[in-house]
Amino acid sequence: MPEIDTRTVDTLFRAYSGAVPGASVIVIRDGAVLFRRAYGLADLEHHTPATPTTDFRLASLSKQFTAMAIMLLVRDGKLRYDQHVSELLPELPPTTRAITIRHFLNHTSGIWDYEELIPETRTAQLDDHDVLALVAAKDSVYFSAGSAYRYSNSGYVLLGIIVARASGMPLPEFMRRRIFDPLGMTATVEHVEGNETVPQRAYGYSPSGGTFVQTDQSVTSATLGDGGIYTNVDDMRRWDHALSTAALVDSATLALATTPPPLPADATTEYGFGWFVDMYRGEQRWRHTGETSGFRNAIQRYPNRRLTIVILTNRSSGEPAAIAERIADQLLFR
Repeated sequence: MPEIDTRTVDTLFRAYSGAVPGASVIVIRDGAVLFRRAYGLADLEHHTPATPTTDFRLASLSKQFTAMAIMLLVRDGKLRYDQHVSELLPELPPTTRAITIRHFLNHTSGIWDYEELIPETRTAQLDDHDVLALVAAKDSVYFSAGSAYRYSNSGYVLLGIIVARASGMPLPEFMRRRIFDPLGMTATVEHVEGNETVPQRAYGYSPSGGTFVQTDQSVTSATLGDGGIYTNVDDMRRWDHALSTAALVDSATLALATTPPPLPADATTEYGFGWFVDMYRGEQRWRHTGETSGFRNAIQRYPNRRLTIVILTNRSSGEPAAIAERIADQLLFR
């Protein structure tokens, strides 16, 4: 496999360099760090540089961790993939009774997107139980469970509540005890404002009028299961190592998690449990992006080539997934 051209990679991150919201990147090949660098600022107001140890909000990259929590509880015998979610979430309306945990994991539940249900007058942040209340009040679904694919933040918020109820501990505590601490991910937190601090926190920004304004929080920034984790690229290396070595669950479970489900002939999906799975230039790829107020991130894993690229940024603009592909192009296809 070719060596990485650091100058070319630096050029890809030119827009993130200087006194602007930044980026942190790590490239891992055969378990070793091939490239690790940060650009720009983590905090514009205090002129704090971004570093590889800066903690960014993962947004939807958090879903792969929520899915892993479910997989651990299935292994423990406390949950079943085909268990109806109404057994654990009796608040849900009758129209959701056919939905299983598996449907939530692979976005085939048909449950309503909670963001469509938030009152326009709402200014306070929602927590996970606010989401449950909004969905519980909507006695209808987009489609019958298992008949189609529709990406669902609601499903992953509710999976977070299921983890808490099945384990008997709050989701942040479960994540710390069962995933973060065992893997040595000491900089990683499932963040609840006021309950703990983010060690070296990046703040989120958005472009406005030729400059950047802080947009670190929104009304949907406090939910957990769909996007509440903060971490840095060094801890994402530890996560990648755990996936490569089946450190948390066995290889058969990981194969299940990265196999999209069959759907009726008129429907398609590339989503497993917390991962999109597709082919890029003939190579199998596990991927996900994460976008929320002030952050945009990407992870791409090429398991057959033992290559992983993680890009975390603290701005709501830019295309980190496209940058990850350019890095993969350089290393896999040159």
